[in-house]
Amino acid sequence: MVISMGNILDIIIRSVVSLVVLFFITELMGKKQISQLNLFDYIIGISIGSIAASLSVDDSINYIDGTLAIIVYGSFATLVSFLTVKSIVLRRFLIGTPLILMNQGKIMYDSLKKGKIDINDFLQIARENGYYDISEINCSILEPSGKISFLPKSKYLPATPNDHKIKVVENGLVSNLIIDGNIMEENVKNIGKDKQWLVTRLEKMGYLDISNILLVVCDKKEQFTVYLKEFEPEKLKVFE
Repeated sequence: MVISMGNILDIIIRSVVSLVVLFFITELMGKKQISQLNLFDYIIGISIGSIAASLSVDDSINYIDGTLAIIVYGSFATLVSFLTVKSIVLRRFLIGTPLILMNQGKIMYDSLKKGKIDINDFLQIARENGYYDISEINCSILEPSGKISFLPKSKYLPATPNDHKIKVVENGLVSNLIIDGNIMEENVKNIGKDKQWLVTRLEKMGYLDISNILLVVCDKKEQFTVYLKEFEPEKLKVFE
């Protein structure tokens, strides 16, 4: 097959057009597409990549058709990203929720099966994160992006109290009681409380409008850390 200079020039132009469109679409979709891909982002990403590659080398694809397809995929991903910020239900359905794999040093076997993670894979990932002895791990969470995060036991933290022979109290997972103005009723229930208890605590702290709260974190000692949507340094506080 003989490739003419015209074909070569056409491929170069198509490739440049694809790269330019991809650049602007990536800016529109946000840098999360590069560093924090979840399942939905991954599907959108490979679809756009496939279209861009086809547009570069397949002269049967019209420039406008290929560019429009990329824009449609990118716009849809941007719309979904916007909706998942506004809706907890959509976020859980499309993005997923974190899955606890270890808690208080115990492996949650049902969670491993739900996350389709083999115990050997889990041990490998633990080693890659520096945990050759999983007895050093207190908690482990499978994030929606597919990454597994680890919380070591208190005495194995950097500059550990154990090095100074200090008695420590074991740390644990914190609970997100409010996310983006929405009360996480299941999380509130999991700590043995109810919605009214949460609202009353916040009212005593001076937070009467829950819709203006970005995040409320509660630790095992029932201390609250409150983050407002409109950040003001004096409004970021820890309450007992």
